[in-house]
Amino acid sequence: MANQEIERKFLVKGDYKKFVTKQTKIVQGFLSTVPERTVRIRIKGDDGFLTIKGIGNESGASRYEFEKEISLEDAKDLLAICEPGQIDKVRFIVPATNGLFFEVDEFYGENKGLTVAEIELPSEDTIFKKPAWLGKEVTGEVKYYNSKLMKNPYKNWK
Repeated sequence: MANQEIERKFLVKGDYKKFVTKQTKIVQGFLSTVPERTVRIRIKGDDGFLTIKGIGNESGASRYEFEKEISLEDAKDLLAICEPGQIDKVRFIVPATNGLFFEVDEFYGENKGLTVAEIELPSEDTIFKKPAWLGKEVTGEVKYYNSKLMKNPYKNWK
């Protein structure tokens, strides 16, 4: 299937900030959070996006993804009619090997204290160097999906 997203997700256990090359504020909500399809509205910096994701494969690393840029005004209008709750985070870009990079999300609001790193890969068996600041792998652990963090925020996990 075209539009396949392959990524692995990790907790962050150390200081990655000295390696950051870019950072962007992100606010997002969900029009639909059913497991078979999540429909996300995101404001990333000054840009709006509509994203539809399918259900993950057995490993949780691959799933269908469709994303279109939309106007900032449309994104704000759609955020207003999303399901209750929002994700508020800053995304930090950290270069990895072979032209790959980690997206490190530092969450705020209801998810303050959670920091997760993702790396998007060309294939599930792509090998990459794991930096010292990378912690436990949580790929496929549904509670770390943004759509689940919106409903059961990190602050409630204790």
